[in-house]
Amino acid sequence: MFKNSMLFIGLDLGDRHSHLVSLDQGGEIVEEARLPTTQASLARKFSGIPACRVAIEVGAHSRWVSALLARLGHEVLVADARKLRLIYNNPRKHDRADAEYLARLARLDPGLLSPIHHRGPQAQAHLAVIRARDSLVRARTQLINHARGLVKTTAARLPSCSAASFHTKTASAVPQELLPALSPILATIGSLTQSIQAYDRQIQQLALDHYPETRLLRNVPGVGPVTSLAYILTLEDPQRFRKSREVGACLGLVPRTDQSGAQDPQLHITKTGDSYLRRLLVQSAQYILGPFGPDCDLRRWGLKLAERGGKSAKKRAIVAVARKLAVLLHHLWKNGEIYDPLHRSQSAQRPAELARPSAQEAAIAPA
Repeated sequence: MFKNSMLFIGLDLGDRHSHLVSLDQGGEIVEEARLPTTQASLARKFSGIPACRVAIEVGAHSRWVSALLARLGHEVLVADARKLRLIYNNPRKHDRADAEYLARLARLDPGLLSPIHHRGPQAQAHLAVIRARDSLVRARTQLINHARGLVKTTAARLPSCSAASFHTKTASAVPQELLPALSPILATIGSLTQSIQAYDRQIQQLALDHYPETRLLRNVPGVGPVTSLAYILTLEDPQRFRKSREVGACLGLVPRTDQSGAQDPQLHITKTGDSYLRRLLVQSAQYILGPFGPDCDLRRWGLKLAERGGKSAKKRAIVAVARKLAVLLHHLWKNGEIYDPLHRSQSAQRPAELARPSAQEAAIAPA
């Protein structure tokens, strides 16, 4: 049976052990197995069978497992876990059932798995630098909040300052009785700041040496070395998207829909895709709409959106600007255009017979 028909295999990856279920073309189970999640074990198992279609869920081990199985000649589908409601809503969920569902979906229609694409090894290694920096930034923020909160219990306050200068500008304001508790924390914050600054220099060098296209993206206000490089490394290939507008949906910056009949309620954004890049884009949008944001089409459009009223209008405007920013960055990257901050506004002032919207203008036009 292994030689005369194609197998459809579901592989539920665990940290220590993985469960495997194989189906023939008729949908009958031909094998069930439990094997260690190691390269040697998987190579031994899959090198002994003909080329087949293997479905796995995205996760900590999916990258190296998919690369290993692809080298052995198998078709590998890495399923988007968020789209597999059939699995994570199963009232009798367990590893063997998950593997069987993956196999059956791979047999019926690979599109049901919403397969994703893992980025290349170099891009993954460079993105690891950015994510390591983010971990240190979050750790520093947590320690700063702890120090400020602890000082407030003594009816005192630490002075306002940037996170980078916190360990030096607040040391003299710490109450005497809290010095034994906070001195080590201030020293740790200082050490974290030095490490973050070292990562910043490394990220700038990476962008300069390997990703010169980040210069185009950094022309947009609020987009610095970290955001531009994270954007390039996360999407990796601008040709993945037929239209720039598709990027907003890929990063989970579009509203969810639950339309049925005459009912079509307004819902929150989907939050699919890369959460870290989505957070960076939202931070850039906050700067664009903030008091120090320079005048540009994105800022003007976002401020008008925020004026529509309601206590959530500013939040909706920030998310909307983040979505438009994601679309605009993809357009600049794909077409190699130089960013013009007031391109749309200047076009609107030209005579009607001369005004022709360009591709950049269309990229940031209201949907």
